[in-house]
Amino acid sequence: MDLKSLLKSLENCPCGRPHTFDTKVVEIYKGLTPDAGKILTDAGFPKNVLLVADCNTIAVAEKEGLSASLEAAGFQIKRLIYKNMMYARIEQVHEIEAIAKDVDGIISVGTGSLNDICRVSSFDLDKKFCIFATAPSMDGFASDTAPIIENNFKKSFFVRQPMVILADTNILAKAPTELKAAGYGDMVAKYLGILEWRIAHLLIGEYYCENVAQITLNALQKCIDLTDKVTANDPEAAGAIMEALVLSGLAMKLALSSRPASGAEHVVSHYLECYKVARGIWPEFHGKKVGVATVKLCRLYRNLADRVTEINPVPDKPDWDDIYAHFTPDQLPDLEKLNNPSICDKVDLEKFKAAWPEIRQMIYDVVPDPDVLYDEMKRAGCATELEDVHVTDELFRDALHYHAYMRYRILITRLMPMMQLDPVDFLN
Repeated sequence: MDLKSLLKSLENCPCGRPHTFDTKVVEIYKGLTPDAGKILTDAGFPKNVLLVADCNTIAVAEKEGLSASLEAAGFQIKRLIYKNMMYARIEQVHEIEAIAKDVDGIISVGTGSLNDICRVSSFDLDKKFCIFATAPSMDGFASDTAPIIENNFKKSFFVRQPMVILADTNILAKAPTELKAAGYGDMVAKYLGILEWRIAHLLIGEYYCENVAQITLNALQKCIDLTDKVTANDPEAAGAIMEALVLSGLAMKLALSSRPASGAEHVVSHYLECYKVARGIWPEFHGKKVGVATVKLCRLYRNLADRVTEINPVPDKPDWDDIYAHFTPDQLPDLEKLNNPSICDKVDLEKFKAAWPEIRQMIYDVVPDPDVLYDEMKRAGCATELEDVHVTDELFRDALHYHAYMRYRILITRLMPMMQLDPVDFLN
């Protein structure tokens, strides 16, 4: 991936901010694994490393010769292999930090949660970080944030991007269909991320960059164009989807915000995940849940634009007793911090009322036809129904009502109480 050209295209950006990122090398191609050691050496990656993986990811990487490539290039490897990394907890971050103090770099072999715990650990210890991806399953490869569960609350930790990202498309193509479809589901969420970023810019003057937004939308379109190849064992398609996912992560860094990549659908997913984790229930893959939430919210937002032609917003007056009752006691301190003060205190009611026609048009311009999106996701092998992610109608209704309080962020769902509207009424 030509990172220099990407940065060059953003010089003197009209948004007024300089754009940069920490990632130095992104290599994605067929048969990359034997070259991994040389690529890292040429990039100046340190030789004394901790390799973190789980039994599934290390098996596919070693089949293609990852350790042999690293050792041939002179790398000294310390290993931490989990049985099966299901989700990222702060305790795992601390575990890595305890054994990585005598190394100079950390290599994460895998995706998702494995990357996230290594991302935070390498930042905390000021170590170089590399990702060797094994599945195109989520958009956080190049991100400078990491969602970590602490006190049963999913927090975003701001860290550094990986110095190097490597992906062998032979491995990506052979990844389980469920993981590849999860990556697609994570990408379609960008429709809502860009929409709500633009709305926040309109209503409260939140920073927005059209060039960065367009990078995200271009990456999204790459995935949409490959809809019918997601489930195939196709290295070229898997590589293209991986590039799109990396671009989405780079966009987050360029914007210094996760706004280009996530909207209400991600926070709904966080609510569902925290609910399940607090009760010892496997919460499903991130992109899988996000995809289902995107399907639901795209329909909700289009219905909202169709049915509500004008609004008379009222001051935000949440029922905190009711809201807090839907979170566990150990989640409440974080929840209280995020809502004191409330993000809605920044919303001018008259401006919101006057802006509603423009917001409606934004919804039509950005959010795809829900039926078309549903068809594309089915063709890509994605989860599309609540039962696909083991969520009941009742739990999803709660997620719609309470998720927005988990972020200090303008979302349409956070504004709906001010519009005196219940999001559940717009699902169908």
